[in-house]
Amino acid sequence: MTDFTPTPADRFTFGLWTVGNTGRDPFGEPTRAPLSAPYIVQKLAQLGAYGVNLHDNDLVPIDASAAERDRIVADFRQALSDHGLVVPMATTNLFSDPAFKDGAFTSADAHVRAYALQKTMRSMDLGAELGAHTYVFWGGREGTEVDAGGKLLSALGWFRDSLNFLAEYSESQGYGYRFALEPKPNEPRADIFLPTVGSALGFIGTLDRPELFGVNPEFAHETMAGLNFAHAVAQALDAGKLFHIDLNDQKMSRFDQDLRFGSENLKGAFTLVKLLEDSGYDGPLHFDAHALRTEDEAGVWAFARGCMRTYLILKEKARQFNADPGIQAALAEYHRTDDELAALSRFTPENAAALKDRTFDRAALGGRGLGLEHLDQLTNDLLFGIR
Repeated sequence: MTDFTPTPADRFTFGLWTVGNTGRDPFGEPTRAPLSAPYIVQKLAQLGAYGVNLHDNDLVPIDASAAERDRIVADFRQALSDHGLVVPMATTNLFSDPAFKDGAFTSADAHVRAYALQKTMRSMDLGAELGAHTYVFWGGREGTEVDAGGKLLSALGWFRDSLNFLAEYSESQGYGYRFALEPKPNEPRADIFLPTVGSALGFIGTLDRPELFGVNPEFAHETMAGLNFAHAVAQALDAGKLFHIDLNDQKMSRFDQDLRFGSENLKGAFTLVKLLEDSGYDGPLHFDAHALRTEDEAGVWAFARGCMRTYLILKEKARQFNADPGIQAALAEYHRTDDELAALSRFTPENAAALKDRTFDRAALGGRGLGLEHLDQLTNDLLFGIR
């Protein structure tokens, strides 16, 4: 594979908020003009993307009238039809408006929690109208700065009740959504509830309809806390809960940078792509990132092309890795197998007794070299393009 031009078959998606980012940050005003949603659809289609995702207010302003809402949605749907893009995922903005300053589903104010349910139901209606099948919950304001408020246990209960309510709403409307919780360890709250993939998976098990819920892990969110994103994705895959994924990049321990995919942690990005491809993940590959504040509109589209191109290059590198005789020999040496011990490791009382009586050469086990230095360098050689 030498042509790394994306096509819709690659399932690449972007959010309206990603390529539509105007370059504003907490310390500076926008550096780019806003782009209309229909124009974003047109440009992404030209670049070979598969779809576009959105928060409710990315498309419809929060104070739009019913007539304005219908006109905006009709124009957007026409653009999707004209350019052949789909909307695989939708979500709700429950973090920008001051009403959600102390959380949405976990606000200590019952009025705010009820408003969050109302806003989310309307957003789910919009997503279903546009054809979305996955619904993401990012709880960016679901947290605390002052734990003396005493809502920690109550907040988890409110969160659970809200998700149970919305799952039943989806089923009652025939939407058939699969819901994905998006963990994040820090920023914009001091402490955010459900900060990691593991904590989200644990919480899902307490819901009334856990089969409807999975996770939407993000490269930057795990990396900014010093965690290994591929490990988090593997845990989600093992649980059958990888319902959606956000691809970007991030420098460890920094603010949420949303860098171009593969721009910072190339080996980590390779490990992730190989994991997704080898596991048979067939969902959308969503780039939740944005161009640097330094860029004009041309830089935005260079950013989008770069995200997709890097994924396709790493996908080809994963294929080469799996076909490389030297790498496969190193892997075979590392993964030491034994059919008899594999059988004994399946529990029966007899196998347990036999395993207890087995003699192992502990010194030999401890003295065996695993060849990981060699394997790691072979991986580097492959990524450097000299294998």
